[in-house]
Amino acid sequence: MPDQNERDILVALGKVRGKPPSRTLPKLNVCPDIGLKIARDGTWSYQGSPIGRKPLVKLFASVLCKDDGGYFLVTPVEKVPITVEGTPFVAVEMRREGEGRAQRISFRTNVDDLVLADRDHPLGFERDERGSFVPYILVRDGLTARLARPVYYELAALALASGGKEGPGVWSGGSFFRFPAEVGDR
Repeated sequence: MPDQNERDILVALGKVRGKPPSRTLPKLNVCPDIGLKIARDGTWSYQGSPIGRKPLVKLFASVLCKDDGGYFLVTPVEKVPITVEGTPFVAVEMRREGEGRAQRISFRTNVDDLVLADRDHPLGFERDERGSFVPYILVRDGLTARLARPVYYELAALALASGGKEGPGVWSGGSFFRFPAEVGDR
């Protein structure tokens, strides 16, 4: 059971709407860790218990920020640390419009953010601890979404089918996103 201070923090976070004022405000109070966590599969939890109310998760996601100190939920007066395993979001759906260089590929995250892959929201790959490539898309302000396996397979099939002189990759929003050569060789 959370203590009164933790309940007050959760209530304050629940009252914040929209994007936080800034993730770099030096006068923000940094709260102690209260047990908020985002698991690798995108499940949000509080003190080990999953948060089952999607509207609450979406609200918390709207005030999530990343800085050099890690991930935080940011209110106008304080920052609450949150542990994130991997990336904070998971891209769970992909939509494609058009073909070739005019193609537009968008993704829906587990918190219902819609993101068009383009110059401002690039697709990329990072190596995990095993050396495998993990595909992601930049959602906002340094926050990324890992592509869920079915979404990645759909994108990889598109990349291999449309691989031209640029090599394996996809066009979206006027930008070309190359797949690592090792990905296409598997």
